[in-house]
Amino acid sequence: MTGILYLIPNHLGLSDGPADPLGHIIPSQVQQITSQLDYFVAENAKTARAFLKLIGSQYPLAKPLQEITISELNVNTPAQALAGLLAPLLAGRDAGLVSEAGVPAVADPGADLVRLAHQHSIRVRPLVGPSSILLAVMASGLNGQSFAFNGYLPTDAAQRAKRIKELEVRSRTEKQTQLFIETPYRNAAMLEALVAQCAPSTLICVATDLSLDTESVQTWNGGQWKKQLAAGKAPDFHKKPTVFLLLGQ
Repeated sequence: MTGILYLIPNHLGLSDGPADPLGHIIPSQVQQITSQLDYFVAENAKTARAFLKLIGSQYPLAKPLQEITISELNVNTPAQALAGLLAPLLAGRDAGLVSEAGVPAVADPGADLVRLAHQHSIRVRPLVGPSSILLAVMASGLNGQSFAFNGYLPTDAAQRAKRIKELEVRSRTEKQTQLFIETPYRNAAMLEALVAQCAPSTLICVATDLSLDTESVQTWNGGQWKKQLAAGKAPDFHKKPTVFLLLGQ
C-alpha cells in the first residue's frame, strides 16, 4: 500500500509578535497533519525546517527536527531524480510537499512530482492554505470568473512591453484577468511599464504582502496610476512580494 502525498501550504510571510505566528494563516488541522509527517519534499531544506519549527512550537513533531527527512525539489532538480523522491511513498511512507511560499504545485516545481504520483496511483491530498494568486484575484475587483496566471514577464524592456500589450489585448478580447509577478526589486519598473504600455482605461491592480500586516491592494485604471506616479505616490512595494493584475476595458 502506497503512502499519501500531502500538499502542504506555507505562509506568504510572517508578522511580528503573535505567539502562534501561523494561527491565522494555516488551519490547525493542516498544522496537525504536517506535524505527524517525517518525510518532506521542499524547494529549500533550510527554509522548510524553519517552517516545521514554527509548527513544532504548537504541535509535537513526529520526530526531532534534525531527524526529519527533507529532500529538495526545485528548478535545478533533473527530471530523472523525481522517481527517487517518490520512492518512500511507493514503500508506504506518507510525505508532505512544501513550497517556499503559498500553496505547492501552483507556480511551483512541485507540479511534476504530483503528476508522477498520479501516474503511480498515489493518493494526493491538497490542504487548505494561502495562495497569493487567488488572494490577489479576490481583492482586485477584476474578473474572477476567468483569469490566467502568466508567471514572470520578460526582463528585456522591449520584450516586456510587447508581452504587456499582448496580455492587455487578450484580457480585453476574452474579458479575462491577467496575472503575473516580478522579482521584488523590479516592482517599480514593472508598474511603470504597465502604465506606459496599457490604455488609460485598462484596470491595473497591485497586490503586495498579501496576508501580512503590511498588506496593500490597489486597483486603478492606467490613467489614475499615471497621475499617482507623477505625483510621487507609488505603492510601498520595493523588495516586497507583489502580484500584478490587469484587465482591459
